[in-house]
Amino acid sequence: MLAVATIANNPEATVRGLTKRGLTDAQYLVNQVVALNQSRKETQTQLDETLAESNNLSRQIGQLMKEGKRKEAEAIKVKTADLKNSSKTLTETLRGYEEQLQKTLYNIPNLPHESVPEGKRAEDNEIVLEHGRLPTLPDEAIPHWELIEKYDIVDFALGNKISGAGFPVYKGKGARLQRALVNFFLDKAREAGYLEVQPPLLINEDSGYGTGQLPDKEGQMYEIVDQKLFLIPTAEVPITNLYRDVILREADLPLKNAGYTPCFRREAGSWGAHVRGLNRLHQFDKVEIVQISHPDQSYKALEGMLLHARQILEQLELPYRVLRLCAGDLGFTAALTYDLEVYSAAQQKWLEVSSVSNFETYQANRLKLRYKDGNNKTQMLHTLNGSALALPRIVAAILENNQSADGVKMPEVLIPYTGFDVIN
Repeated sequence: MLAVATIANNPEATVRGLTKRGLTDAQYLVNQVVALNQSRKETQTQLDETLAESNNLSRQIGQLMKEGKRKEAEAIKVKTADLKNSSKTLTETLRGYEEQLQKTLYNIPNLPHESVPEGKRAEDNEIVLEHGRLPTLPDEAIPHWELIEKYDIVDFALGNKISGAGFPVYKGKGARLQRALVNFFLDKAREAGYLEVQPPLLINEDSGYGTGQLPDKEGQMYEIVDQKLFLIPTAEVPITNLYRDVILREADLPLKNAGYTPCFRREAGSWGAHVRGLNRLHQFDKVEIVQISHPDQSYKALEGMLLHARQILEQLELPYRVLRLCAGDLGFTAALTYDLEVYSAAQQKWLEVSSVSNFETYQANRLKLRYKDGNNKTQMLHTLNGSALALPRIVAAILENNQSADGVKMPEVLIPYTGFDVIN
């Protein structure tokens, strides 16, 4: 979340940033934070003064009792009783202001980086670059949902029988392709200096609030209600929460972690080709990369993470493009996000396969993730994450772009992982 000082010391800039995102109540939210913070500070001051006076009187009582002045001591005790009642009331009032302030801050998104373009929707995103030639397919080319049925490598009917729509069953070469991609992505992450971790697939509320999924995306996560646990929407959440309530040494930065997990999302259902087959699922596999960075180095780290994902796509021989998301399409917690999309030849459309984001101090402030600088002062860190990569649409593009009358040819880099060079 945004730091109170950021809002209180720069209210006009905060309003501009939130308005750029499309918030119509930006001024109201900023005014509310400023007012609640002022009330909190005034109440804290009154409480501190009341406690100080109470402590002072308690010392006087002790001294008077030593001197045998019981009557004077009893009179002061009446005052201390009144002060204790006042301090109790002030403590409750302070807690109320703190809770209101925290709740308000939780509902304010991150401020967009200055390079984020204006815009309200996906059509306003900026195309940064395109790479690779778009494949030309024969007239008889078919979309991936027909290819997987033709070669019997993914079974949606079985998944629907077991769990429901959006939970496919991979089998045969389809399952081996999934495993091959996961291992390939993890190997590339390790080569790039990321420490592999295998985090839990369930998170508690503290973890959800720490990375910003709560309260913003509560309705999009699967919940175990009686235990207040949630199935993870991405490995970003448990991996970043490894460092919740941690103070790091500056010499340890940057921290780089990678992890493979299934991901679970209760996305709203709709009809059409854009959600057919592997285009949108409730459960899918993904390798995530996460960095904890020094604030001065985080945008350099972001470019490095983007390059990492790009190089994987190039090795998979998939044409792709990079988009810089506009302010209106930016995720709630992100300051800057790049999306990577691969071209699906049979569908003749671009499919998002990765988002790489810098959250600056937004998550770190929620997580209380800090470091000691050279002057031994505690400072907030920057957090970043990226998909490297999400599997379903990668599989869709590989199947569609590499199809021929003889089957689907595997990218050369994957053959040592799959153990086969064609699906037929």
